[in-house]
Amino acid sequence: GKGPVLPILVIACDRVTVRRCLDNLVKFRPDKNTFPIIVSQDCGHNETYQIIKSYTDTDPTITVVRQPDLSEIPLTRAKVKFKGYYKIARHFRFALNYVFVTLKHEAVIIVEDDLDISPDFFEYFLGTYPLLSKDPTIWCISAWNDNGKKQLIDLSRPELLHRTDFFPGLGWLLKRETWLQLEPKWPQAFFDDWLRDPENTQGRACIRPEVSRTYSFGKVGVSKGLFFDMHLRYMQLNMEYIEFTKLNLTYLLKDVYDDHLTTLVASLPEQTAEEAKSRSGVEPVKVTYTSAKTYQKAAKKLGLMDDFRSGIPRTAYRGIVTCYIQGRRVYLAPGYQWTKYDPTWG
Repeated sequence: GKGPVLPILVIACDRVTVRRCLDNLVKFRPDKNTFPIIVSQDCGHNETYQIIKSYTDTDPTITVVRQPDLSEIPLTRAKVKFKGYYKIARHFRFALNYVFVTLKHEAVIIVEDDLDISPDFFEYFLGTYPLLSKDPTIWCISAWNDNGKKQLIDLSRPELLHRTDFFPGLGWLLKRETWLQLEPKWPQAFFDDWLRDPENTQGRACIRPEVSRTYSFGKVGVSKGLFFDMHLRYMQLNMEYIEFTKLNLTYLLKDVYDDHLTTLVASLPEQTAEEAKSRSGVEPVKVTYTSAKTYQKAAKKLGLMDDFRSGIPRTAYRGIVTCYIQGRRVYLAPGYQWTKYDPTWG
């Protein structure tokens, strides 16, 4: 039978470095018909448009659409500094409606114009896509590990994937039916944090990799480089080609995954964050927390991102954050009976 069509939606504005992004997509794309490329350009920047056009003029499977609404968004004085975030949310709404409503695609892979991709980026999404129809508790597939720094991941397991309650973004796959649920309530700004509120995604999860399949090279953007300098530049991009379409990924289905994770973490010996970081060993261990403060203290000590969105720690699943430090798996886990996230945290 015919396989799925998974268009790549490139979100562009005024960065001429979109060329680097498109070059990589073209270079690693295994099949033009399975992965047509749609560039949606906001900002009306002509130099960037001409660069995009140099691709669309020579390849019919690469197309460009321009965001028609370039009007200024009326904002109060206090919100003016967030103007970029309002424009991005408006652009995403336009671009996703274009792909799902105008072109009637079933699914889309969204990348922004400052992302590099791994050699197995397309294979990753092709292999994980069927999980969305097998498991209604998964709403997105992401190529990104928020704690994907070299010293926090198991580089010997590039095939390893995880469930997460924290929307990672940075290269992600979305189905049309999910978009049609999200679109009527789509926020005016900060849509990524809006997607991190379980109220908006019905408490469903995303899939994310152990080793990221995207890398952000964009230092210039709405978040002004600070986040890049502190975190993004240290992220590890996967370079090993994994044939995800040939792997058995049923371990990621909710019932299987939850049972295994709960049983495993309950059985692990406990250490302090200090011990987990400094003692050597190969057997997995857990570090527990009981409050937002103790979570942040342990996360900092382990070198993990220590922020929350809607009370959810980055990369957490059922309150558990996993990383890999000096040759062994470490689980930062609630030291109490976890039932749900507390939105007052952070």
